[in-house]
Amino acid sequence: MTVDKSDRAHALSLTPVSRETEERLAILVAELERWQVAKNLVSSGTLKDVWTRHIADSLQLFDLARDSQRWLDLGSGGGFPGLVIGICLAERGAGEIHLVESNSRKCAFLRHAARLTGAPVRVHNARIEDAVGDFVGKIDVVCARALAPLPLLLDWCKDLLRTGALGLFPKGQHLDAELTDASKYWKIQASTVSSVTDSAARILMVRAVEKRADS
Repeated sequence: MTVDKSDRAHALSLTPVSRETEERLAILVAELERWQVAKNLVSSGTLKDVWTRHIADSLQLFDLARDSQRWLDLGSGGGFPGLVIGICLAERGAGEIHLVESNSRKCAFLRHAARLTGAPVRVHNARIEDAVGDFVGKIDVVCARALAPLPLLLDWCKDLLRTGALGLFPKGQHLDAELTDASKYWKIQASTVSSVTDSAARILMVRAVEKRADS
């Protein structure tokens, strides 16, 4: 399946960017399409609408913490949102994002795309639970897209959130159920923002978590 060219205009109407950033994003999409055949970087069913499903969906996260300098993306996969945020940071000329991905083939793509787009990205080929400790107190934002249920996500990120990082976690229609489940184990300071790309989805903005004493 190939990229639908009309989807680009629709996506950028939802999350406008400069011409320079659009050109960098187009390089990313072209490379994704080229590598997808061999590497299966994203779900093939989403490639047709990649601009809306992946690019715009990632851009909206950057807009929620635009002034932040130090980012961490967990489970980066094909580069969403990590590479997209890196491209936004490239235009600004300041900041850096770390991408944690356990799949070495996907890491090869992430490094390749970062070089071509000039994104200030550092790729870490590691398991999330082994890597997060290295970033405690060193980042402003941690994000994770389509990665894990909220209780597990909070367990991975608890020390990052405790030391001042903002958590940005896109979630689908089952967010309320995930919050109910997570509240059994965690006291959560958070708010939600409606997704601009999916009317059934929201972005959870977590500012602090604390383990419940009885959990």
